[in-house]
Amino acid sequence: MIEVDNLTKRFGQRLAVDRLSFQVNKGDILGFLGPNGAGKSTTLNIITGYLSATEGSVRVGGHDVLEEPVAAKRQIGFLPEHPPLYLDMTVHEYLGFVAELKSVATRARRAEVEKAMQLLRIADVGSRLIKNLSKGYRQRTGLAQALIGSPSILILDEPTIGLDPRQIIETRELIKELGREHTIILSSHILAEVSAVCNRVLIINQGRIAAIDTPENLSRGTAGRLTLRVAGSEDVVLGALRQVPHVQRLRSQAVRESGTVDVLVEAEEGQDVRRQVSAALARAGLAILMMRSSDLSLEEIFLNLVTGEKEEF
Repeated sequence: MIEVDNLTKRFGQRLAVDRLSFQVNKGDILGFLGPNGAGKSTTLNIITGYLSATEGSVRVGGHDVLEEPVAAKRQIGFLPEHPPLYLDMTVHEYLGFVAELKSVATRARRAEVEKAMQLLRIADVGSRLIKNLSKGYRQRTGLAQALIGSPSILILDEPTIGLDPRQIIETRELIKELGREHTIILSSHILAEVSAVCNRVLIINQGRIAAIDTPENLSRGTAGRLTLRVAGSEDVVLGALRQVPHVQRLRSQAVRESGTVDVLVEAEEGQDVRRQVSAALARAGLAILMMRSSDLSLEEIFLNLVTGEKEEF
């Protein structure tokens, strides 16, 4: 559905996007992640046709964004971080206006607007001025405008920003529902949201791809981890574990049982240290009360890839 090939964007001497290449397949819900200044918004703006690339190309639904801009843009519904709402219009007036801008056939506009309002569950506020709506309803209205014209691709930039916890959950479920019929790119700083919604994740850093895969494969592809509960004091337990070969990091966690310590053990990639850990603790006279594998969270993967942060204990 989307093909990005060797995409480069410069602003004067600053290189914002550096030879970026990736594909988004039909039916994907792709989480697009990166720290501030990584080039996410620039990349999305080039895909949607708001910016031109310095080098490289983007094809949307088989149409080159530069050479066939109208045909490419018809494939895309875009929800920017700050939805372009006209506050003095009613919801119904605004969506009708958007339908006109998108050149939806006159005879089909009413049905198109009603369909979007029903799907986003905003029909009950259709006659209200947008300026009188809550943040949640405004966000839904912004998402409804992205759906006008029945685009095959939705690009959502921070769709849950500023929402309360209940609204966030509702919006996540809505995105999952939309994913049944649309290919989606979801840009978000809320990593739990990406884990809950997306089937693929692309992490960008300094304008380049740091990783692209499913969340599950990203977790499995990192160094193996164990979570232990050991009877003993923290100093003695950590001291014994530091003697185990191939252990890279140790992190003590909250005490959940009196007289014990919970420890997260991270080993070098490809190393299974369970036997060595058991032997080291046995030599120290320490009993293992629990041992289980523990994958990296998406947040930890993100930090490792874009900052190289490591904690030593």
